Amino acid sequence: MAAEITIHLVKTFPGRPPIRAQIRYPVEGATVLILFGPSGSGKTTILRSVAGLEWPEEGTIRFVSRVWLETASGIRIPPQDRHIGYMSQDYALFPTYTVAGNIAYGLSHLPSVERKKRVNEVLELFQLRGLEQAKPRELSGGQQQRVALARAVAPRPLLLLLDEPLSALDAPTRLHLRDELRVLLKQLALPSIIVTHDWAEALTLGDVMAVISAGEVLQVGAPIDVFSRPQNADVARVVGVETVVKGRVVEATGGMVRVSVNGTTLLALETELSGPDVFACIRAEDVVLEQGRASASSARNHLTGTVQSVTILGALARVTLDCGFPLVAMVTRSTVEEFTLAPGLVITAAIKAGAVHLVSRQES
Repeated sequence: MAAEITIHLVKTFPGRPPIRAQIRYPVEGATVLILFGPSGSGKTTILRSVAGLEWPEEGTIRFVSRVWLETASGIRIPPQDRHIGYMSQDYALFPTYTVAGNIAYGLSHLPSVERKKRVNEVLELFQLRGLEQAKPRELSGGQQQRVALARAVAPRPLLLLLDEPLSALDAPTRLHLRDELRVLLKQLALPSIIVTHDWAEALTLGDVMAVISAGEVLQVGAPIDVFSRPQNADVARVVGVETVVKGRVVEATGGMVRVSVNGTTLLALETELSGPDVFACIRAEDVVLEQGRASASSARNHLTGTVQSVTILGALARVTLDCGFPLVAMVTRSTVEEFTLAPGLVITAAIKAGAVHLVSRQES
């Protein structure tokens, strides 16, 4: 039987929806679970419950053969006995300790020689050599993140818990350390649970992803599957699928499905549906804008739309169209300039059939 992590818990707070989490997935040496959702969804509470820093009113938390929480049997293992590495969102480095002192903090159970050896190993692994005597205030954000992570893994925990590990960093540093963190986690061969609300981090870091909203776990699966195949409209909205609209299947033939969305026809790949009423989900980056119809385009959907708004987001721009339904496209800033995109402009939106994901819905 494969090793598993099981998280079943109920935790209540005054004035907030209760958190009811049910997550179960196989775990190997380097499996990374992403807890993904908006702020206030319950991600950090679930993480802190696994760490033993929050106590659910009901539930079970098992890691492989270890039971850390089982309220029905009265089992409540304290944090220090769970052998977990925990890194909070603000890193919580001790300001008066040096880098070496911070890393050594959780190693007091080791003899002095072994403790020094372990600190040196971790300094090398996290590329902190030469900073041993520096204080946290003397470090960059990226260096502080490495020290906090090094402190968490130095005791060789069974499980590593990271709460928004990159959110305190500026965008360029976050981009660089995102890939670096993935390599480190694989190198450590240490199962991890990471809280994030950033879809790029989820896709880059995760092997398994749990989508959480209003205290409920909505879907668990491989990140790419969850993002490209959300199982319902709520998941689609949480993971950032920009266009989620109601439609009705009017024909299915030759592996293709024809869907009517407010009078506009969309073609999608045929998939198993429980009825004709669907949500059509389209990610903004899958929408290509054309002036006229590009002769080389392989897209099956070419929708005429009127630009409603253009929002510049650095090198990219978010363009909202009226194609008989609201459709969002993400394009480069140079495309905005080339096509002179502005409200009122009529333009063609090209979408491949495979990029139109259909989710069954119950018509109210």
